[in-house]
Amino acid sequence: MSGDSDCTRTSPSAGSPSDNEFLPDRPKYVCSLSPDLITKAREELQEKPEWRLRDVQALRDMVCKDYPSLGTCLDDAFLLRFLRARKFDYDRALQLLVNYHTCRRSWPEVFNNLKPSAIKPVLESGFVTVLPRLDPEGRHVVCIRPDRWTPSNYPITENIRAIYLTLEKLIQSEETQVNGIVILADYKGVSLSKASHFGPFVAKKVIGILQDGFPIRIKAVNIINEPRIFKGIFAIIKPFLKEKIANRFFLHGCDLNSLHQNIPPVILPEEYGGTSGKLDISAWNELLLASEEDFLHDFSQLVLPCDSSPQDMLVSGDADEKQCDDSLRGMKPQLYYCY
Repeated sequence: MSGDSDCTRTSPSAGSPSDNEFLPDRPKYVCSLSPDLITKAREELQEKPEWRLRDVQALRDMVCKDYPSLGTCLDDAFLLRFLRARKFDYDRALQLLVNYHTCRRSWPEVFNNLKPSAIKPVLESGFVTVLPRLDPEGRHVVCIRPDRWTPSNYPITENIRAIYLTLEKLIQSEETQVNGIVILADYKGVSLSKASHFGPFVAKKVIGILQDGFPIRIKAVNIINEPRIFKGIFAIIKPFLKEKIANRFFLHGCDLNSLHQNIPPVILPEEYGGTSGKLDISAWNELLLASEEDFLHDFSQLVLPCDSSPQDMLVSGDADEKQCDDSLRGMKPQLYYCY
């Protein structure tokens, strides 16, 4: 399904009603939010249920007018993710959508053949999983454990692929679109050699995706058991994080009491001083692997037309990226100093 055909089919100027009479309808959006979450979305995201489909159509029209070759899915539910992530600001939602595609098309090592079965070794290692219980704010907790990765087994990009698919699965839920997610990263046992794999190129790409290239609200990043080296990494990366995101990082060290102030023990596994039993990665792995066909269908709608290239898309912050490149070149010497 190409972007041109999608836009032709949905543009108000694309022929008379009789011309489009036999074209297939898009899936009809049905809101699954509870009354409380509808109220939360109205208060925090400026989402008005009575205007929701009008807003989606406005974003769709902007895509068709400004980026007819984007090759994106234009279904209501898909576009709604981007509006919610940018509090129904049309221009910012459009930029996020285009950046979403730019990120995917500019990093083939991560996004080619992206499906759960392709990252099964990462899932089985326990590098990334999602805790079974929501936090008190209704948010999923994504648990990342770099010590579970053995660099000789596969490159760091496989870990990024697994995290990305995890986020894609989570964002399918309207509850997650409204509530956001929380990240818990356990850096126990991360050595200098392992940290060095997170170089300037990877750092810039990951920051770009999480801040400006994916429609998810990251409400908190809790770092636990971080070695001294992590403070050096964070000091280098922090200037390139938006202030709002940087303020949501919490470094707890080995202080579980500090962690429990952000994530209650009742939803944490025993490994982190919680009361919900041993950390079990099997349930999330099974859920993600069972979603293979859904991912193949969804990603098949994100097609780069033959007459387009990633450079044709909107890429914001070129000057910032150059500055980030220059500063991150000094990462390795500083890592050795911190270590």
